[in-house]
Amino acid sequence: MLEDLLPSFTPATLLGIAVMLLGLHFLSSSFSSQEKRKEPPGPRPLPLLGNLLQLDLNKLQDSLFDLSKQYGSVFTVHFGPLRVVVLAGYRTVKEALVNNAEEFGDREVMPIFYDFNRGHGILFCNGESWKEMRRFALTTLRDFGMGKKLSEEKIIDECRHLIDEFEQHEGKAFNNSQVVNYAASNIISAIMFGKRFDYDDPAFQAIANKDNEVIRLAGSAAIQVYNMFPWLGPWLKNWKVVIKHLKDCEEEVKRLIQSLKETLNPEICRCFVDSFLTRKQNLEESGIVDSHYHDDNLLHSVRNLVGAGTDTTGNTIRWSLLLMAKYPDTQDQVQEELNRVIGSRQVRVEDRKNLPYTDAVIHEIQRLANIVPMSLPHKTSRDVSFQGYFIKQGTVVFPLLTSVLYDESEWESPNTFNPAHFLDKEGKCIKRDAFMPFSAGRRACLGESLARMEVFLFFTTLLQHFRFTPPPGVSEDELDLTPAVGFTLGPLPHELCAISRH
Repeated sequence: MLEDLLPSFTPATLLGIAVMLLGLHFLSSSFSSQEKRKEPPGPRPLPLLGNLLQLDLNKLQDSLFDLSKQYGSVFTVHFGPLRVVVLAGYRTVKEALVNNAEEFGDREVMPIFYDFNRGHGILFCNGESWKEMRRFALTTLRDFGMGKKLSEEKIIDECRHLIDEFEQHEGKAFNNSQVVNYAASNIISAIMFGKRFDYDDPAFQAIANKDNEVIRLAGSAAIQVYNMFPWLGPWLKNWKVVIKHLKDCEEEVKRLIQSLKETLNPEICRCFVDSFLTRKQNLEESGIVDSHYHDDNLLHSVRNLVGAGTDTTGNTIRWSLLLMAKYPDTQDQVQEELNRVIGSRQVRVEDRKNLPYTDAVIHEIQRLANIVPMSLPHKTSRDVSFQGYFIKQGTVVFPLLTSVLYDESEWESPNTFNPAHFLDKEGKCIKRDAFMPFSAGRRACLGESLARMEVFLFFTTLLQHFRFTPPPGVSEDELDLTPAVGFTLGPLPHELCAISRH
């Protein structure tokens, strides 16, 4: 029949029909491709501003958590011109970071993070340099006892210095923020530079205090605006302060590295810096000059590890003491267990298994404190179909850890301090899959085992020696658990009394 019809058409008509059929085919493919490429939903963005009017930049994690309840566990939000896919809830975050680790494993280097590292180091870079620096850092940290006996001795020694500082206040109220940060910083500094620093060392104070301020300001509304509109930087006071602090800290760290370089002996490896310098020297002697082992990677790897290792651990310890003062009954139970199991001797890591209630309390502190609420931003390494949505290569992704640690389908009372979240009916401490304060997958915190050891030993040793209470005239109910604004969430400035138990 088709053969009968064809002779009645002129060549021009046939060409027209072919073009029309081809057009219909492309139109149909486009519709079906759009159907296949369904993108995550989200609030309608305004030109230039995106969804900024719907977000509280000072409590961004809360704004995004609220939006997840409206738009689901995978949704789109626009930070000015920047399109971001947010992942919410334990199952979704785990599926992305663990089950699809390769696709969701790249780092999005926001403008402020580029200012931090300029493409070097461990935290804010991608590709072969990141892989090599992360691999080297993990191996070297383990060589220097991360999570092992050697680290345990360093932490116990630091506990004694911290106890001395607390005792100087003779039970009177004081702000423990700086001294706790110095103690945490000394653990990672001992691994990086081969020595601990006195708390009154000006260079040490400068690095610790300025790093702390940089991390705080990195979460401010002004810096988030800078990430959306980088050309505004020179007009933003917070950005100018961050850049000055970064330069000052870099100079101090360079000075420490230079001192180690001048006394380097490849036969005796004192610290992380020595290990890096020796590797660099060996590669150069082998004629390999175009390697990842150069001064910029050394400087920024050290800066990454010191900054991250100080801030998160210091904040966790500060939250732990505040929560003990806020919930004295919990403090009573922890101290009763310590008295019964340990007595007056020094707590050791191996004691953890015999301190189930204390262990559960520490886990609950980390869950409720929610110190890194949005993790660090990720980026898709390729096009990916995820939970029925199409997410294209290069899309910025926020794994919302707040929504994991406060997931109503995973935790019995997510918004309250409840150590029973980590206890079974027999009173044993149990693992919970949705306990993800260190993130997960390829970009999980590489210092997790060291951080866990530090928090356990600092917390138990301090509670052996002191009872923590609000200042005179302040009730437990008046202690404020609202976090301070920052890239990581620490407590607001406050004072506590550390009353000696001996």
